[in-house]
Order: sequence, then structure tokens, then C-alpha cells
Amino acid sequence: MVSAAEQLVANLNFSAFAKADELKKRLWFTLGALLVYRLGTYIPLPGINPEALAELVKQNQSGILGIFNMFAGGAVGRMAIFALNIMPYISASIIVQLLTSVSPHLEALKKEGESGRKQINQYTRYGTVLLAAVQGYAIAAGLEASGRVVLDPGLFFRLTTMITLVGGTIFLMWLGEQITTRGVGNGISLIIFAGIVANLPHAIAGTLELSRQGALSAGLIIVLFIVALGVIAFIVFMERAQRRLLVQYPKRQIGNKMFQGDSSHLPLKLNSAGVIPPIFASSLLLVPITIANFTAGRGPAWLTDITALLGQGQPLHIALYVAGIVFFAFFYTALVFNPQETADNLKKYNGFIPGIRPGQRTAEYIDYVLTRITVVGAAYLAAVCVLPEILISYVGVPFYFGGTSLLIVVSVTMDTVAQIQSHLLAHQYEGLIKKAKLRGSRR
Repeated sequence: MVSAAEQLVANLNFSAFAKADELKKRLWFTLGALLVYRLGTYIPLPGINPEALAELVKQNQSGILGIFNMFAGGAVGRMAIFALNIMPYISASIIVQLLTSVSPHLEALKKEGESGRKQINQYTRYGTVLLAAVQGYAIAAGLEASGRVVLDPGLFFRLTTMITLVGGTIFLMWLGEQITTRGVGNGISLIIFAGIVANLPHAIAGTLELSRQGALSAGLIIVLFIVALGVIAFIVFMERAQRRLLVQYPKRQIGNKMFQGDSSHLPLKLNSAGVIPPIFASSLLLVPITIANFTAGRGPAWLTDITALLGQGQPLHIALYVAGIVFFAFFYTALVFNPQETADNLKKYNGFIPGIRPGQRTAEYIDYVLTRITVVGAAYLAAVCVLPEILISYVGVPFYFGGTSLLIVVSVTMDTVAQIQSHLLAHQYEGLIKKAKLRGSRR
């Protein structure tokens, strides 16, 4: 007999989508909000020389400035009001998560439920404003020190630039929350996604131009296209991979009735850290290159030597990149997943893993399993991120096709599609009851 869930999935088609008015409203709101974000990336800061800025960005596109420009959808290269993008909010969120594990006050708020989560979110917003103010002032001072970029340098330029950039970040933070509440998908992730995807046509055009000039052969482009599809399929498979731990619940008696024991599972994702490890590892590696580019050869000799050794495609660069990804994969997994807390929750609701004693032994077993699947997850992240590095260095593929950007695009797409499907499932629920001929529908 076909189950209710299978009937529900079978009903998902274009006609069901056409009848889902609430979902269509959410999609239009999401597209409109992302359009507003893209328009903001073309509004420049006042007092900037665009020619000198373009030259400065071109000189530093191989450093950390290139990564920020990619995430911001080119807003850094145009020094727009959204140049900081949503990165201060992400940094503040990570800092608050780190503090939650060491601060008793934040840890208590985390356990309070919805009210505690709102208070932690408020702290994150305060941290976002502080980080955006510091970064905005640093950008203004850096633009003044670069030479011809600022038309009228001085304290007024620094203050107006800082206030404008902070306002842009706060607006994007609010816009992302509105998308999450009234749209489809995670608003913060979709803003980063839109910034990366906005450069896709330019990257494809650049690759085809290299083929026209003879720098890349047509066969090589076809091979790269096939490799890209294979990597995307591999990312989808690994991001959906889980290690499910069987959890049993014993029989329980309520009043005079005895209820049969139930079984469930505890899903452990293969990659619990997401895209944080490659972002952190690449950012740390690009700091010396960025400093060397800004000093323009005026720095010490040892900095030049380190920059040469850490160049893209160099063996030391790849080795440190892999080591950084592995380290941050374990570090962030330990930060976001607490085996002891999970074991305590299972014990609280009388759940247990068969063959494992509840309490401390359960926590040790979960940590044992999580450590081993994190090894596989870290190896997967390293492979996905190192392969584009090799292609960039030895084949000459544009920088856009990096492992970090590919991970973000695929992960956000999967999450958004899953939310669209959940909205369609909710819309089809009434039709499912009628087709399944349940007793409730007859009544």
C-alpha cells in the first residue's frame, strides 16, 4: 500500500505550485529583496575616484580583498554602500557562538528557549554594529593611505564613509531577517548567494574569451564543465550524507494504559561545520599576500619571501590550506555540537542508544562517532577546495570558480529548494487527506 508521504510527494507538480498563492508571494518578496540588494551594490560612496579605485582593486584582487569582493557581488570593487556586505554580521555571530561556550550567562540564555535566543540575537546585532564601525573606519583610512583614491581626504570623509558603510550593513542585516521571515530560505545566506551568482555571467564570458583568444582549448572547457558538474553532484551527495544513530524509547504507562516503546534516530551530518572552515582558512592564508600588496614592495624582505611561498598553487599554500580546513572543521563542529548536552537530553526523555549506557557513556559514544565522521567531512571539504586551487594555478581558470564559492552556492540552493518543497507539502496536506481517504476527512 502506498504511504501517505509517498502520495504527498507524487502530488508535487507545477499545478500544485500554481495553486500555492502563499508560496508565490514569498518567492516574489524574496526576489524583490534581492533586487534591492543588487541595486545597492551599484551606489558608490561619495568622494571616491573610480579610476584610481579600479586600479587599486586590480592590484589586490589576489588577496583577501578579492574574497570580500566576490562575496559582496563586486560592491568592494565599486566601493558601494554595501561594500561590507553581511560579513560583520557573520563575524559577530561566530564570536557570540564562541562566547556562548565559555560564558555562563550566554549559555543560560541559550537554554531558555525562544526568549533566550532573541536576547542572543540582540547581542549579535550590537556586535555587528561595532564590527562594522571598526571595519568601516579602517576602510576609510586605508583608502586615504592608498593615494589618489580619495578626492578630499580628512576626518569628514572618514566619518561619512564609516556611517554609510555601517548603515549599509545594518540595512542588509534587516533585509536578511525580512527574507527569512516573509520570504523563502535563509535571508543572510541568500544575500551572499546573490553576490556570488551575480558574477557568474562575467566569469563564463571571461572563460569563453580565453577560449577565443586561444588560451584555453574548447576541449578543455568541455572537460572543465563536466568536472564542475561532477563536483556539484559530489557536494550534493556529501552535504546530504548522515550517520544515523538508532535511539530507543522504552514502554511507558500513562494512567491505566500501556504505550508501546518507540524508536527514532539521531542524525549526525557528515559536514557539520558547513562552509566556515574554507572561509577561515583561506582568509588567514591571504592576510600576508594582502599586506604585501598594500605595502607595494616597501615591506621587509621576509614578508616578500613568505608571500612568494604562500602564492596560489604553491605546495606550502596547498598544505597550509588543507591543514587550516581540517583544523577549523573539527573546531567549529565541536563548537556547534555538544555530545554531552545531546546525551543529557536523551536521558531526560528516557531515550537511549541500544547497547550504550545512558549519560556519560552515551556522550562518549556520540563524540566517538562524530569525530570519525568529521574526519571524512574535513577530507571532503579539503578535496573540494584544493581541486579548484590546482585548476586555477595550472589551467588558468578564473578565480571565481573557487571551492568556497561553489560550496556556498550549492548549500544555499539545497536549503532553499528544501524550504520550497516544505511549503508545497503544507499546501498539499489537505489534498493528501482526501486522497488517502482517512477517517477524519469522512467526518
